[in-house]
Amino acid sequence: MSHGSRPRRWLHLRSMRCGLLLACVVLGTPLIGGCGPAAAENHQLTLWTIGREGEAIIQLLPDFERAHPDIHVNVQQLPLTAAHQKLLTAFAGGSTPDLTQLGNTWLPEMVALDALEPLQARVDRSTVIRQDDYFASIWATNVIGGKLYGVPWYVDTRLLFYRTDLLRAAGFDAPPRDWAEWRRMLAALSDPQRHAYGILLPTNEYEQLMSLALQEPDPLLRDNDRYGNFESAGFKRALTFYVDTFRLHQAPPITNVEAGNPWSEFGRGAYAFYLSGPWNIGEFRKRLPAAEQDDWSTAPLPGPHDAGIGAAGGSSLVIFRAAKHKDAAWQLIEYLSQPQVQQRFYDLLGDMPPRRSSWAGGALHVDPKARAFREQLERVRPTPAVPEWERIANEMQLVAAQAIAGELTIDQATAEMDRRTDRILEKRRWILDHAHPMTGAAR
Repeated sequence: MSHGSRPRRWLHLRSMRCGLLLACVVLGTPLIGGCGPAAAENHQLTLWTIGREGEAIIQLLPDFERAHPDIHVNVQQLPLTAAHQKLLTAFAGGSTPDLTQLGNTWLPEMVALDALEPLQARVDRSTVIRQDDYFASIWATNVIGGKLYGVPWYVDTRLLFYRTDLLRAAGFDAPPRDWAEWRRMLAALSDPQRHAYGILLPTNEYEQLMSLALQEPDPLLRDNDRYGNFESAGFKRALTFYVDTFRLHQAPPITNVEAGNPWSEFGRGAYAFYLSGPWNIGEFRKRLPAAEQDDWSTAPLPGPHDAGIGAAGGSSLVIFRAAKHKDAAWQLIEYLSQPQVQQRFYDLLGDMPPRRSSWAGGALHVDPKARAFREQLERVRPTPAVPEWERIANEMQLVAAQAIAGELTIDQATAEMDRRTDRILEKRRWILDHAHPMTGAAR
């Protein structure tokens, strides 16, 4: 899971901790648990979750606590809108929990703060967690600077939800295999006069354009992630395909707010394709009538020339360096990583597991709507592992919306994206340029 769209900050442990504390005072932000280390009770393990995952994990804990009677887990559920600030202020105040759920777009920032415990040695000794059982690119999102800092907990990627009946009526017996075929389908399925479009691509969501961009071989950032690479030939091809979809009236130029209820609109045929994530399997089953359940399915993303690559999203479990109960925290991570527990987690919430063996049984194994996600997860690519990535992606989408509106050409838009990205990465470049060659610390 990529945790929302918020301004990001590059903070360096050795030089910025005091600045963060001062910022909390100036902004009137209360430090969690005060400014000193939080007092820990014996056998009390503190776990923070973000969003709805806390509701499910509470149902999984009784079995863990029966197997580990000396450990009691206190779960604190953080709202997504406040979680990032709470993590930062907890770090500044020395009051971080033992472990937390962390989206893979936030992990680089916590690593930059030197807030997380490296985990490779524990994985090497584990009889439960096997790296080769995890989807490779999902595992890679937890490796920063050659060190492992998290264990994937659940995965997220975007692919196509599509109306099988509408494609069949238009003469197509299978979902698209490449961009050229997809373009032909979008053209055949679009009729703006009837307010029918090939696809819904909300103009205020960056995930769709980002998914197209990851199909291309050119990285989104260059020179050790110091500068934007949006003027690359690959990104220009992706942006052109994206903007042309609006220019050809195959997608309406509207935000997700203007789109209203996407499930009912999808059900009535306003859109034949919807590029979204695994949570919508449950939403479509809940919101569409029984008579329409056989009229939709899922498919992996098509690429420019063949099978496409998706974005490696999701959330991991991490242990803080300042944790009082690291061994107990690791035991909980091992428990939550067991295939049978991950299958129960999916049944409770619909969050998909990162281990291949977890897909071998349970509801996932027999669910035809989930099959495309299993296939896509073998072909995913991480987004750039920099703390500033969400800010960059939001700016990318703001500029793309100008191109959709005809205010910028492709060349102008990509140049503007690079300009904004280079400004955002200015502090990163300074830190890298002044880092000690042996330790990596700023001189």
